[in-house]
Amino acid sequence: MTGRGGRQPTRWGQRLLARLSQWVRSVAGQVFALQAVIVLLLIAAAASALVVQARFDSRRDAAHRSLAAAEAFAHAPGLPAALQEPDPTAVLQPLAEAARRASGVDFIAVLSLEGTRYTDARPELIGQRASGDLTRAVAGQSFTETFTGKPSDAVRSVVPVRDSRGAVVGLVSTGIEVENVSDTVEDQLPLLLGAAVGALLLGTGGAALVSRRLRRQTHGMGAAEMTRMNEHHEAVLHAVREGVLIVDADHRLVLANDEARRLLDLPPDPEQRHVGDLGLDPGTAELIISGRVVTDEVHLAADRLLAVNVRPTKPYGGQPSGTVMTLRDSTELAAVSGRAEVARGRLQLLYDAGVRIGTTLDVVRTAEELSEVAVPRFADFVTVELLDPVLRGDEPSPVTGRYTEMRRAAMSGVRADQPLQPVGDVIRFVVPTAPMAAALAAGRGVLAADLDSAMGWRAQDADGTRVALDYGLHSLISVPLQARGVVLGMANFWRAADTAEPFDEEDLSFAEELAARAAVSIDNARRFTREHAMAVTLQRSLLPRVLPDQSAVDVAFRYLPAKAGVGGDWFDVIPLPGARVALVVGDVVGHGVHAAATMGRLRTAVHNFSTLDLPPDELLGHLDELINRIDQNEARAGDGGGDGDPDGSGEPGAGAQDGPDGLGEAAQVTGATCLYAVYDPASGRCVMASAGHPGPALVSPDGWVEFPELPTGLPLGVGGMPFEAAEFQLPEASRLALFTDGLVEDRDRDFDTGLRLLGETLARQGRSPEQACADVLAALLFPSPSDDIALLIADTRRLEAERIAEWEVPGDPSAVSRVRNAGSAQLGAWGLEEIAFTTELILSELVTNAIRYGSAPVRVRLLRDRNLIVEVSDGSSTSPHLRYAATTDEGGRGLFLVAQYAERWGTRYTDRGKVIWAELPLTAEEEPPGPAAPDLDALEDLAW
Repeated sequence: MTGRGGRQPTRWGQRLLARLSQWVRSVAGQVFALQAVIVLLLIAAAASALVVQARFDSRRDAAHRSLAAAEAFAHAPGLPAALQEPDPTAVLQPLAEAARRASGVDFIAVLSLEGTRYTDARPELIGQRASGDLTRAVAGQSFTETFTGKPSDAVRSVVPVRDSRGAVVGLVSTGIEVENVSDTVEDQLPLLLGAAVGALLLGTGGAALVSRRLRRQTHGMGAAEMTRMNEHHEAVLHAVREGVLIVDADHRLVLANDEARRLLDLPPDPEQRHVGDLGLDPGTAELIISGRVVTDEVHLAADRLLAVNVRPTKPYGGQPSGTVMTLRDSTELAAVSGRAEVARGRLQLLYDAGVRIGTTLDVVRTAEELSEVAVPRFADFVTVELLDPVLRGDEPSPVTGRYTEMRRAAMSGVRADQPLQPVGDVIRFVVPTAPMAAALAAGRGVLAADLDSAMGWRAQDADGTRVALDYGLHSLISVPLQARGVVLGMANFWRAADTAEPFDEEDLSFAEELAARAAVSIDNARRFTREHAMAVTLQRSLLPRVLPDQSAVDVAFRYLPAKAGVGGDWFDVIPLPGARVALVVGDVVGHGVHAAATMGRLRTAVHNFSTLDLPPDELLGHLDELINRIDQNEARAGDGGGDGDPDGSGEPGAGAQDGPDGLGEAAQVTGATCLYAVYDPASGRCVMASAGHPGPALVSPDGWVEFPELPTGLPLGVGGMPFEAAEFQLPEASRLALFTDGLVEDRDRDFDTGLRLLGETLARQGRSPEQACADVLAALLFPSPSDDIALLIADTRRLEAERIAEWEVPGDPSAVSRVRNAGSAQLGAWGLEEIAFTTELILSELVTNAIRYGSAPVRVRLLRDRNLIVEVSDGSSTSPHLRYAATTDEGGRGLFLVAQYAERWGTRYTDRGKVIWAELPLTAEEEPPGPAAPDLDALEDLAW
């Protein structure tokens, strides 16, 4: 395409923009722009300052003129008299206007003391009150101000008018409007702008001259290009690990970087010297002078082998070319490569140590992991000695350098036969100059590179060290194991004949790093051991040590804490009135001291609620309500609303997970489960309820095992749903197995598989409860259980029919005597004549009150167990209570007498009424002393 007249378009606009863009990117263009901006800013600042100064001067002049006019008019003769005239405006308005025009102000207003205008430049304002604060002028003080408001903004002066006695009788206000002041400044702006433009042109012209000169010097390069060029120059001279020599055409040294000076051992200030005067190797000097092009030609320079490259330089400015030589030290490259390989091996060993050390929370195993990870990659033999308190989990003394003996906890080596003391021996450090003792005293590692000359080590045990030296041990590093500034033990790294090189300082640093990492893991294991022992002690102290005597069941139990941390599993056997027994097993979710303490609180609560003789479902409901209340209190304490220990348990309301055994876990109880069962040997009836806990295993007398379905409720503390109870009729000699989920379930076994194994084990016949417990643990126990295990096996018994006597009592009070006589006869048949009188008294009292205050049906039952149990039931749910009758009362002593003659008495409620029971010893010697016995017939008239 061509333009007009057939000419090609020049596109001069694009070329101009490209050259302008290149100029702007260059250093010269950037300097010009910077100077122009600076000049522009300076001129703008100066112009602004002049404008501001002009405005200030104009306002100051306006203030002076206004004040002078006001004072002149205020002191005019006859002004005070004119103010006393009936019409001051008629007299003063012409005078004020004449004065305003003469003085050049915009207004002169004469005001009353209240501010009312008598005169003004605007007649329509006469009679109106002036704006602003005039109190200073009324008080006799003249002032000038910049007034803002109606009728206009102005520089105003107010002067008081005084009469002949000096009293203020009026005010004179004069002023110049701000708009007129601004006009004065604007009149000066053209001159200011002209001066600013002239200065800008001069400054820009000077910047252009400087920029032109700089452009010639920098060849139009930009800042980034110059910076890059300088970086390349510095990298070549100083950063690269390669020597560089530049020689001119006259064979004189122009430039040598730091590496070339070092490799060739050049003298100080070698620049501009001839190559032959630099003391170079003759072959190297000849190569430089010859100008030959070579690539990686090896030359000997002193004890170094140098790989040399030579290239000619490009001619510049008509000057002949020179020579560039680069040199590489191939000897050092090999050494550096070897050190890098060693460093990589050490880093890999440290990584492996971080992975392999501390995989368990066992102190001894952690020490063994330290010894195993360092053999054979770092040492031929490694021994680890620990203080006895550390092995027990106790806190060692924080004082360093005062330990004289430790116990060897671990040892590893490249060979099974070794000359060192075995694991378990006590290692003593009695010679202060021995490496072990010196390391403990200094608190850091000690290197004994040559054991043959380590006299302190040899003096420690002359015979043992001689055997070790004969075996080939030749080098040792002893490092104290320290964590949190406390010494835990020692790690000793030995080299024997299998590794000829002795340890050096770099090995010492590595050993200290390895020991420091291992010490943290050992300290964590020690703290876990201590806290685990504390939790186990607390757990065992809170569990029943001896089961109570009772006849309903034959019981055996097992409890095993988890290896990883004690949990909150518990069990209990609680005797109940009427020869019954309660079997309890529960589990608190979590591990640690808090879980154990929570278990103790729950076990105590179950004992307390069981004294009320509640049905299992009601007891779990009360327990759930109690836990909810405890959770709420502790949650408030954790939020800062309390002292953090609302129930005195010793645990804070809200802790953090700050311990390996869970000492700082959250203090809420939510997540506990419980199974509560009540067995009655008289009827064989078993009632049980579950709060999120697995049901029991029921073994029939013929060995058939089943897991009865229970209405499983929510765990304790969740709340919201009532609990349900299930009732079973157990044949005589049945077996109940209550357990926690840790027995049947673990990471490697699901719950159903565990139940199947448990059922197969319990099906073996002819085993006592103790033998059955041992069989179950042998079949189901994991090598390292992750959860607590609680197992309770109970063989049920039935109370023989001949040990039970029951009567139906009619509602006639005369039936009391017949029941009393029948009871006396039954006691005689049982051979309990010694307690017949006391029994008749209690029986008469309870039956009389049941007839009087209860409702039908009324029944009496006597049970002969470990003691005699008297039970009177009726259809009323009214709760009796003990009274202390006055001497004038005719009744009210019935339950008082029962309480005096019975060992225990109480009330339990049934589905259709209540049962009042009393227990008596089987022999009269055990009968507690009581008041004088009244006539038994008269007891029928006593009441609660």
